Amino acid sequence: MKLSLRFDYNNMMSDFIGDKGITDKEIVDNIKYARKAHRFVEENRGKGWLGWTELPFNQEKIVESINETANLVRQGYENFVVLGIGGSALGARAVINALTDLHHNLLPQEERKAPRIFIEDNVDPERMAALLRVIDPAKTMFNVITKSGSTSETMSQYLIIYDLLKNKLGLDVKNHIIATTDAATGNLIRIAGKEGLITFVVPDGVGGRFSCLCPVGLLPYAVMGIDIEALLDGAATVCDLTHNENIYENPALMLALLQFLSIKKGKNISVMMPYADSLSSIADWYCQLWGESLGKAVDNDGNVVNAGQTPVKAVGVTDQHSQVQLYTEGPFDKVITFIGVEKFRETVEIPEGLEDMPNVHFLCGHTLNELITKERMATEYALTKAKRANNTITLYEVNPFTVGELLQFFEFVTAYIGDMLNINTYNQPGVEEGKNATYALFGRGGYEEKAEELKNAKQKEDKYII
Repeated sequence: MKLSLRFDYNNMMSDFIGDKGITDKEIVDNIKYARKAHRFVEENRGKGWLGWTELPFNQEKIVESINETANLVRQGYENFVVLGIGGSALGARAVINALTDLHHNLLPQEERKAPRIFIEDNVDPERMAALLRVIDPAKTMFNVITKSGSTSETMSQYLIIYDLLKNKLGLDVKNHIIATTDAATGNLIRIAGKEGLITFVVPDGVGGRFSCLCPVGLLPYAVMGIDIEALLDGAATVCDLTHNENIYENPALMLALLQFLSIKKGKNISVMMPYADSLSSIADWYCQLWGESLGKAVDNDGNVVNAGQTPVKAVGVTDQHSQVQLYTEGPFDKVITFIGVEKFRETVEIPEGLEDMPNVHFLCGHTLNELITKERMATEYALTKAKRANNTITLYEVNPFTVGELLQFFEFVTAYIGDMLNINTYNQPGVEEGKNATYALFGRGGYEEKAEELKNAKQKEDKYII
């Protein structure tokens, strides 16, 4: 099946932005990096931490089970709450925001085809208290998601909900908690067995930020009535296309090389700017994928490189009135990726009126669809005129198939550029340092050495506190 998304990189090229762009010769001279990255991904599909590359093809039975469970949840519960953090939440929010009504939870119950959805991806105490004020736990299904079963934030949430359900309300927790975790190891799989919880497995070789197309994401999507088979079909289309080693026919490989060359030219910020509110959370998901995968201190040879490109979220047209001034006239340190939509799922007309005010009346007779599209085109033009590198990815429509394409597209871009940068795309030592320090501050066993390190760390000085 042909890829439906379209990748336009004209405005990355020197023909359009002069000496701030990339020449055709630079692409040819550096194509060896693209070929090496492509070969690495091809040779390792489905192996190690590249298990995500096979998710569109190896989950037929899992999808069937997920759909059955999702149907039970839709029929029997008013609320569905995801307890997870990072990759256990960002993918769910991105896809659900893209493919359900933007005000789903506010719709009357008779108009909703799914429970209200709450994605609790933080441990702010006010947030948990606020959640419990607006849901009836007896009418709620909670999906606890952590592969390790030791994620402090998620397991803290689990303990609070378990205590509420069992000890305070006297409810059978197996009717209110679904576990998504590792198949064999970790705390949560043991808890699930003991409590008789419905359980879904995070496959081996699928890290958190690459988990949006496995049960981590698929169950919440299905509960919300999203066609997860179509989502996986879209992802499969990208997987099939990326077998092509020709950089001019593999847009994920081309974008990776262009970003790689941009980094070498000092463009160390990657802005994702969707022109559709439905896709705004895709930018949040991208920020984790890009930042956590590429931000590494050392390369695969042990050299200190401090690699990475800082991801930034912007939303059109909202951020034309906040961030675009910086993008147009600030430092030449950014690549802006626009995401456009050809056909919106709704059409809203701008009615006639204010005939005596020509600087407003010109809008009359047009649609918001036209306005948001023309504003994207205008911003693209303004950035290009100012010699700012930008590219555009266009979806013909926001639907399960195209969203599946978009997610898998950026996962492949990330895999390719990680190899070009010669880094480990799949580890996260910087994250682990913070986790370990948290464990030590709480006195968790096995972290005594880290606790001693923290105790001996240089103490803050009052003279620097105002």
